[in-house]
Amino acid sequence: MHNETYPQLVPLLIIIPAIGAFINMFWGAKLGERVSGYVGIAASLLSFIISVLIFSYLSAVHGAASVINAPLGLGSWIRMDSIGLNIPWQFRVDTITAVMLLVVTGVGSLIHIYARGYMHGDPKFGRFFAFLNLFLMFMLLLVTANNFLMMFVGWEGVGLCSYLLIGFWWDKRGATGWRNANAARKAVIVNRVGDFGLLLSMFLIFWTFGTFDYYKPGEVANVPYTLYTNGYITAEQAKKGDILAVNPAAESQAAETHGDAHGETHGAHSKPARETLDNSQFAPSRLGVFGQTEYLMSLPEGSPERVINVGGLELDFSVMLFLIVIFMLVGVTAKSAQIPLFVWLPDAMAGPTPVSALMHAATMVTAGVFLLIRANVFLDHAPEARAIIALVGALTALMGGYIGMGQWDVKRVLAYSTVSQLGFMVAAVGLGAYVAAMFHLVTHAIFKACLFLGSGSVIHGVEHGHHHVHAHAHGHGDDHHDAHDEEDSFDPQDMRNMGGLARRMPITYWTYIFATFALAGLFPFAGFWSKDEILADAWHLGFDKGNPIGYIVLGILLLAAAFTAFYMWRQVQMIFHGEPRSEAAANAPESTLWMTVPLMVLAFLSLVGGFINVPKGAPFHGMFKDYEFKHFLESAVPHVTVSPSLYFNWGLALGATFIAFAAIFFAHSIYAGNKAVRGTARRDPLEFVPSAKPIWLLANARMHWDNIYFAVIENPFNRIGKFLADVVDWRFLHDYFHDVVIKKGYDGVGTLLSKPFDKGIIDGAVNGVAWLFKQFSSSLRLVQTGYVRVYAVALLLGVVAVVVVMVLPLLQNG
Repeated sequence: MHNETYPQLVPLLIIIPAIGAFINMFWGAKLGERVSGYVGIAASLLSFIISVLIFSYLSAVHGAASVINAPLGLGSWIRMDSIGLNIPWQFRVDTITAVMLLVVTGVGSLIHIYARGYMHGDPKFGRFFAFLNLFLMFMLLLVTANNFLMMFVGWEGVGLCSYLLIGFWWDKRGATGWRNANAARKAVIVNRVGDFGLLLSMFLIFWTFGTFDYYKPGEVANVPYTLYTNGYITAEQAKKGDILAVNPAAESQAAETHGDAHGETHGAHSKPARETLDNSQFAPSRLGVFGQTEYLMSLPEGSPERVINVGGLELDFSVMLFLIVIFMLVGVTAKSAQIPLFVWLPDAMAGPTPVSALMHAATMVTAGVFLLIRANVFLDHAPEARAIIALVGALTALMGGYIGMGQWDVKRVLAYSTVSQLGFMVAAVGLGAYVAAMFHLVTHAIFKACLFLGSGSVIHGVEHGHHHVHAHAHGHGDDHHDAHDEEDSFDPQDMRNMGGLARRMPITYWTYIFATFALAGLFPFAGFWSKDEILADAWHLGFDKGNPIGYIVLGILLLAAAFTAFYMWRQVQMIFHGEPRSEAAANAPESTLWMTVPLMVLAFLSLVGGFINVPKGAPFHGMFKDYEFKHFLESAVPHVTVSPSLYFNWGLALGATFIAFAAIFFAHSIYAGNKAVRGTARRDPLEFVPSAKPIWLLANARMHWDNIYFAVIENPFNRIGKFLADVVDWRFLHDYFHDVVIKKGYDGVGTLLSKPFDKGIIDGAVNGVAWLFKQFSSSLRLVQTGYVRVYAVALLLGVVAVVVVMVLPLLQNG
């Protein structure tokens, strides 16, 4: 039995981690490690429980999707009635969402539990869990959104959290803190380049379709599958893609009720009306972007409805779709670390190891792959763009695997491994193998989380062995910091400082072995099934359909798989086998249960996780349903309905397995025992082989990608910045313009006003008047003698003068 209200719980997936982040951000320091850790773990586990309930609901209703409005009346997020704009804040609950929810919250919860032991003793413990919950919240928002704009909020949110967590230890002493801060900035800057491409894609989407919505409430994503599961057509008709034409005259949209929780439903006791399952109640312009794409591509080329006017240019819809997908790919190359924007991901190892695990396994880097899978309808109708995607992914897989074999840092090897495996997923999307891409995303999340957490356990043990030897225990001896301080030259992440840890850390060792076998694609571990399915789809595209992209991708991915097995066994030999190459390794303790229990769970899933999608004719074929995972995704991925279910390719599987074993044996012959590091300079054995030395050195130098970017982009940018700062701003604007033009001009005008005008004219006039009064007063004061007789004579003369003045007119008149 399933509960019809389970989809209504999806807003809680965002709210619960947000509450956990809020509590730890403001009160984490006061609550202490114990309480703040439990708050963060509880938020993650509650989200996982809700994800399981949603998954159970979708399994029971054959994947029928639901569109859920935000609570508190926030359904209309951005609305402008004057231009008919309405962008709702709506969640989409379908099978793609459910898979991502289980990955994000399931693996994320194990990482939260691991972090509880790993971060013990860190002074910013509460803040770390606040950022971790925030990371989870934004990733859940990204995968549950029902439109591109809402998805972009989560997209930018995980970018923000990556900055906060990669640079979490920015305050370490010396150059270490600078490196951590620079790594965080690098991640932000590179991802902003990709985001520019994604924004262009979104602008074109809105210009073309007039909406950002994936699907409208009531709209069916996969019509043939929905009609089949409701008993209207046969399985054969569904496989033929018997999609009923959308009725362009249907203006009513009765099913679009924004308060309706279930956009696609399957009645438990009555068969739904057929017209509610084939989108015929929607006018084409009222469909979501994917429904409109299906409709427009069903029209003949040249139809007026297919013509898109862009700035005076009239483009066919297929051209616009190509541009949308290519710009989307630019965003994916940054977020999911593909050529050429992958360079931030290896530097992201500066963050604490739980961050590396969360970012590389369950969040952040999987966002780009998820976006491509979500946009599967776009890709179905853009074969040229899909070919470019396949080549980019395949080349990235090869490049990441090649560079991984030349690294010394334990986490950097895994970082390039992630780049490589993301390339496998992107290549699968380019092949049209969306289910295989999602399947590998799931299995990779499991075994890569196990590997990263295992590497953290190793670093934790080696560092504490180092502290034990030097009697520098921190706190209770359980706190940990990945990167070494500037004052201590010992690097606990350098594999040359390890060796012999299998005896010291047996749980970590065996869990690491399980995850390594899964990553290498050995039977029956999870990676064998998911990687083999990608290879099988490439084989099918090349040999069965005659598409050269299939041949090219298959060859490149097989070579990348060989590199994968090689560098992983090299790493195992360097870390766990042989004799300890440092006193720290010789005294490394096994990690606590907080760290080892999640490792054991992930190792078990690395073994059995691949059985969720066993193909026909494969080993264990009778024990599991054929392509169970594929059928679960079918309602959300229309391509699955019309594509054949391939039988297990024994020849390809045996060939890929042989390549993996051969690479492992080759690595074993080079690095086994105490041969992993040679000489006092601690060099790789391949450096002593003349023919292999340049190949290894190129891998060790990371193919000079960072050097090239520094020479072509970063250094010119810095030079331009220095020129603008020193020459334009300081020398010209400050020294010349400010000092010469402004200051000297001001001084000249001031001198002119102060000397000729102020002193010469103003002061001259005032001083002249003063001089006249002075002269007059000087003459006048002579009459003031102080003698009475003089005053009497003066008075007499005055009286006489007055009398004369009065009499003079009379005398003049006769």
